[in-house]
Amino acid sequence: MSTDGLIVVDKPGGMTSHDVVARIRRLARTRRVGHGGTLDPMATGVLVIGVGRATRLLTYVIGAHKSYTATVRLGQATVTDDAEGDVIATTPAGQVVTDEAIRAALTALTGEIDQVPSAVSAIKIDGQRAYKRVREGESVELPARRVTVSRLELLAVRRDTPDVVDVDIDVTCSSGTYIRAIARDAGLALGVGGHLTALRRTAVGNFALAEAATLDELAERAPEVVNLPLAAAADRFFPRRDAGADEAKVLSHGGPLDPAGIPGPYAVFGPDGGLIAIVSERDGRARAEIVLAPA
Repeated sequence: MSTDGLIVVDKPGGMTSHDVVARIRRLARTRRVGHGGTLDPMATGVLVIGVGRATRLLTYVIGAHKSYTATVRLGQATVTDDAEGDVIATTPAGQVVTDEAIRAALTALTGEIDQVPSAVSAIKIDGQRAYKRVREGESVELPARRVTVSRLELLAVRRDTPDVVDVDIDVTCSSGTYIRAIARDAGLALGVGGHLTALRRTAVGNFALAEAATLDELAERAPEVVNLPLAAAADRFFPRRDAGADEAKVLSHGGPLDPAGIPGPYAVFGPDGGLIAIVSERDGRARAEIVLAPA
């Protein structure tokens, strides 16, 4: 009953990304469903779901840049660096932290930075998730990783209670960046601790919140839940190359094409407009990374 393609979902709070995948499997009536980048349960917003052959595109979606709006609470540190963990330290921030100091702390976290991921994360250490080790009482130290925060805009500073300062931010960053870690590191730089209290993903690559559907909206049109069929999704996400009939036949069987000088990876379409493969050029040939033409 399912159609191959992508769904841009507006994930609600309180659900894991796997919960959303399970719901889409039921709605689309297929097991072949995956997601393109985990969102924590407390987070909401854009979660790209692949159905059928489009699950093979998710590797590229996961690596795309992401955009978020978020709220950082200064004056409290938590074990998880977000509002789901216990508070482990409090430092009155309301009378100590100025708007100028907040801007300076955020500026220092912009650009290419070495970021230590939150200890309560899905990163594996010796085959076991870091968050599982933390919950079992272990002390976990993760190595820093290079990430890029291309935009970190201060939207508002709110001082609604005396001891904490809530800071609304808008972030665009590379895959693998932890917004929780930005909240933690801003608090550390200011000497008052910090954690994330709200997170909404507004874009994954060029898939934006404006086109996202809620799970209730998808349920109303089930099982026709795909809103970006496979070819349209690839055309949106990748540079495009159109192949002739002979080229299409060669590529659909995994053979190489002559290079076209297109920076890869890029999508190759047949004369009928159907998606054939995702291709990269190397060693003087255009070779398929994945073949997506129907068998």
